[in-house]
Amino acid sequence: MAIKVDSSEYGAGGARIGATLSEINIIPLVDVILVLLLIFMLTAPLMHRGIDVALPKSAAKPTAVEERVVLTLTKDRTVFVNDKPVPLAGLEPRLRDVLKSRADKTIYLKADQGLQYGFVVETMDRVRRAGVEKLGMVTEPARER
Repeated sequence: MAIKVDSSEYGAGGARIGATLSEINIIPLVDVILVLLLIFMLTAPLMHRGIDVALPKSAAKPTAVEERVVLTLTKDRTVFVNDKPVPLAGLEPRLRDVLKSRADKTIYLKADQGLQYGFVVETMDRVRRAGVEKLGMVTEPARER
C-alpha cells in the first residue's frame, strides 16, 4: 500500500511546514506534584500525634518544666549564668538565688578549652559551695575522621 504525500506540505529539506514541535507537557506533572505535596503537608502532623486518648480532667496546675541552669566560662574568664554575666565573686550568691526555688539542683558547666585547669576547678569549687548537687560538664562530640 502506497501513501501519497502532498509535496506542497513539505519544505526543501523534507521537514513538514507548519507542523507543531513535539514537546513534553509538564503541566500535568506539576499538578500531580502539587497534589502530593498537599497530601504530605496534611498528613505530616498526624504522624507525630500518637494515639488518641480521652484524658481525665484535673484541677491541679500543670507541672512547670524547669529550664536548665548553664554556667559558661569564656576564654577571657568571664562567667555567665544562663547567658547573663556574673562577677566571679558574686557567683555563689547568684547560684543560690537561681537554685532556691528549684527542685533540681543541677548545673551544666560549659568551659572554654583554652582556660587554665586551675580556674575551672576553682569555679567548680564555688559552684559546690553554692549548694549545687550535680554538676554536668558540657562537651562537644568528637568528629570521626
